[in-house]
Amino acid sequence: MIGVTVLGATGSIGVSTLDVIARHPERFRAVALTANQDAERLAEQCRQHRPSYAVMVNPDAARRLADLLADMPQPPEILTGVEGLELVVALPEAQYVMAAIVGAAGLRPTLAAANAGKRVLLANKESLVVAGAMLMRAVAESGAELLPIDSEHNAIFQCLPPNFSQGLAEVGVRKILLTASGGPLRDWPIERLSSVTPEQACAHPTWSMGRKISVDSATMMNKGLEVIEACWLFGTDTDHIQVVVHPQSVIHSLVQYDDGSVLAQLGNPDMRTPIAHAMAWPERFDSGVAPLDLFAVARLDFQEPDMMRFPCLALAFQAARQGGTAPAILNAANEIAVAAFLDRRIDLPGIAAVVAGALDALPEESVEGQGVEFLLDVDRRARESAEQLVATRSA
Repeated sequence: MIGVTVLGATGSIGVSTLDVIARHPERFRAVALTANQDAERLAEQCRQHRPSYAVMVNPDAARRLADLLADMPQPPEILTGVEGLELVVALPEAQYVMAAIVGAAGLRPTLAAANAGKRVLLANKESLVVAGAMLMRAVAESGAELLPIDSEHNAIFQCLPPNFSQGLAEVGVRKILLTASGGPLRDWPIERLSSVTPEQACAHPTWSMGRKISVDSATMMNKGLEVIEACWLFGTDTDHIQVVVHPQSVIHSLVQYDDGSVLAQLGNPDMRTPIAHAMAWPERFDSGVAPLDLFAVARLDFQEPDMMRFPCLALAFQAARQGGTAPAILNAANEIAVAAFLDRRIDLPGIAAVVAGALDALPEESVEGQGVEFLLDVDRRARESAEQLVATRSA
């Protein structure tokens, strides 16, 4: 029996993870479930999956959760704050940790899981964007396993040879082709993007995701963050990564080899597939996802991304090439800008403008030899700069 801690249990990835766990009760058990403040949903999950621990980051929500579970014969032990998250990822009885907290808030518990030598199922790409060198070093030193959950990175992982850690060039890999749906706005006239509403930006044509990630998909910042994530996961650079717009979201990514071969991983757009792959690896088992019907798909289309339409993607490539603190600034400023867009304080093009302004306003610094507190301070300063830029644009 493998114990699993699920960080971000009430989000879409957390819900899908619990579905996979429930399909294999003889193999997995949810040891700890965590959420930020959705006590009602976490209470339902605790009743169904009966974890030993539950963590609410928000203290008021923790008290509400305790009230909701007061009638359980054996309620979970309820913990609070980041300290509670760090405790449940290091539990001896939890061999796997699903890192599915959205944004930079997931950095510290993800690092703690890596330092504890767990199999880290990484759905929190921001941990690598903000602290890639630190997280990869923690994995190497502790003997942890880092398996990607993003559908694109999981697809790449499946298409690479087992010895890819020797270096992609050494194993005959020429390029990684990172697919993107293009989101709901890929065919909108550029001059109309300033009129896009949050509801329109969140209406993803193929994936069911949270609001923040849906907006990131609409701006393709999500793909830009994934480019940075891929550089760390697969030991490469932006010169060997190409973004390909693929509206059907059937091919989840591809790997191009020196001999002219291109390997692709295909499947229905359902996050249970990469979750089940990472949980069962190196084996395979049922994920609950229906097999792909190629006759129903009928066609596969590919386009080159338009950087004029998607300036956030261009900014992410720029930050990846700069390195240092630039990716952390990019990520923090984007989180503030997306929140402002969802609150209708800025328009959609304002997201890229705020991110570009923060990158210009803050000095690029080296992260060599720095610790997590330094990176969290960079994150804080970038958020403050972005808030000022949002205030200026919405005044």
